Amino acid sequence: MCGRYALTATSKEVLDFLGVIDIDDFPARYNIAPTQPVLVVAAEEHHRPGSNLPRRRALLARWGFLPGWVKDVRDFPLLINARAETAPEKASFRGAMRHRRVLVPASGFYEWRRPAKETGLPAQPYWIRSRKGGLVAFGGLMETYASADGSEMDTAAILTTRANATLRGIHDRMPVVIPPQEFSRWLDCRTQEPREVADLLQPAPEELFEAVPVSNLVNRVANMGPELQKPIILAEPQDPPPKAAAQMSLF
Repeated sequence: MCGRYALTATSKEVLDFLGVIDIDDFPARYNIAPTQPVLVVAAEEHHRPGSNLPRRRALLARWGFLPGWVKDVRDFPLLINARAETAPEKASFRGAMRHRRVLVPASGFYEWRRPAKETGLPAQPYWIRSRKGGLVAFGGLMETYASADGSEMDTAAILTTRANATLRGIHDRMPVVIPPQEFSRWLDCRTQEPREVADLLQPAPEELFEAVPVSNLVNRVANMGPELQKPIILAEPQDPPPKAAAQMSLF
């Protein structure tokens, strides 16, 4: 799952990383939450001279995907994530997987480790960032929703997949991360059908992320400063370590 993330890079860093045509300056955002506007990158319809690859454009979309067939948004659940395993076939996301794939730049994301209920301990938030620093790009989906009054709104969801071994002890899901060398293929909805980019919907490499325990300041959307990412030292393990098996098993 991905329910909070951050984008603290400069606009130039985002531009250089994602190769967009142009981008306006924007402030650092340490606690991006659902329903807020988020920066996404999509393929431009026009092409570079002499190239079959589309250019990339940056735009803002509401984090909360709305399929075009929704009649009343008040009766529709908030879709901030799309499961990569089912998105190509699910009615809500099928069209976007084929025609409107996007990249969502991020400096990292937050996840909560929830101890067993019997411990009585609260969920522990972690700031999950690239070990090398810099940006990553989540795989995302976009839909332009037209309301009954004729107004339009771009909406987006972040694709998730099963967690890798690095993060599995915190949560069983993680965002899909598209590597830079695959940006063009992911965004190319003209020639790359969902089945042809399915290999990109995998857990991130084990060495990509590190998980840093942080305070519960991130729990409140109103908290938006860099102190949210300040590491803390955990007083004690949240769960007892698993007991060693009596013998090894192949399964």
